[in-house]
Formats: sequence, C-alpha cells, structure tokens
Amino acid sequence: MIRVLLADDEAMVRAGVKAILDTDPGIDVVAEAADGREAVQLARVHRPDVALLDIRMPRLDGLAAAAELRRTAPGVAIVMLTTFDEDQYVARALGEGANGFLLKAADPRELLIGVRAVADGAAYLSPKIALRVVADLRGGRLARHDHARHRVAALTGREREVLALVGEGLSNQEIARRLTLVEGTVKAHVSAILHRLDVANRVQAAILAYEAGLTTAR
Repeated sequence: MIRVLLADDEAMVRAGVKAILDTDPGIDVVAEAADGREAVQLARVHRPDVALLDIRMPRLDGLAAAAELRRTAPGVAIVMLTTFDEDQYVARALGEGANGFLLKAADPRELLIGVRAVADGAAYLSPKIALRVVADLRGGRLARHDHARHRVAALTGREREVLALVGEGLSNQEIARRLTLVEGTVKAHVSAILHRLDVANRVQAAILAYEAGLTTAR
C-alpha cells in the first residue's frame, strides 16, 4: 500500500485529487494538509511514502515544504502539484529534492502513474513539463556537457550503466530486470551514484545522465 500525504490550501482541489487517488486500491491518502507547515508536521507523524505538495500555499509554500521534508523526512518521495503557468518553478523544485512534477489540469491517470512511479523509486515529470525541461537543457547543453562527463567519469562502469537507466526513468525493479541484478544491488548502486555525484535525488541524477550523453530525452 502506498501511503500518501496530500497538501493543498484549496479544499475542492484536495477533494478532487483524493477522489482520483481513491480509485486505486493500492493507494491510501493517510493525511491532508491545508498549508506547507501542516504538511511537514503531518509527514513526521504519518510517515507517508509520497507527499503531494501544491506549490502555492500559505505559511510555508510547497517549495519550502519540500526542502524541509528533504531534511527531516528524507524517505518521503515528493511530487509537486502545479498549474502550467507556474512551471518556472520546476528547476527550483528539483533543486529542493522533488521527485516529480504534475499538472493539476492533466489527465487523472497521470496522477496515479506519477504517484506509483515515485513510490517505486523512479522520477516522474508531466509530459508537458518534461518538454520544457528538455528545452532548457538543450539551451545550454554544450556548456554543461563536458562538466557532466567529468562528474560521471568518477563512476564505475556498472554505475554508469545504472545511471543511464535512471536517466531513462526506470525504477529499481526495472533496472534490476534489465541488467539481471538483484533489486537490492541496484538500490546500493543508486545510493552510491547519488553520493558520488553529490545530487539529492534521481531526478537530478537523470538530468546529469542526459547532460553527460548517457541517455537521450524522449
């Protein structure tokens, strides 16, 4: 069962998101918060697997809440909920450790796919947001390519293989099947990769894999 914390200051939005999540018997909304500060407090109590955070909330916005959760509850996967005109916050959110980004106006199936993806250790970006991220990456790709390749060179050959698959958005289980490894071994490789590259999460690692040329955006 995937335990989810939902935080949004609009009660109707929370009700709508919860209704979608409730259609999946493998997902349980264990707590709801109306602001970022309450979300952080409830995360400490309920220990959810995934926190869905609206970006714009009172007391503590979603970005600040994500940073606080990364410090105090590092095991919680964080997914930001946003409207399309707020996607300028994507880079900052990823820097704060967010594992995913979803549009409120997207197909409801994206919400379920995204929650399951991050709960399984993968990253998930709404396709429209992913296009913007790829465009931003391409804008300065040549300038970042050499730097990324230098950082990735510190990894072992197997770690680079794992990083390339992380860059493709595969979960630990999928990587294990692809490389014929035990899932626990993949988890150990991913932890080592994040440490060696000094990145906060799989999203940042995936971006670095793209910049280093280990994978291509799809």
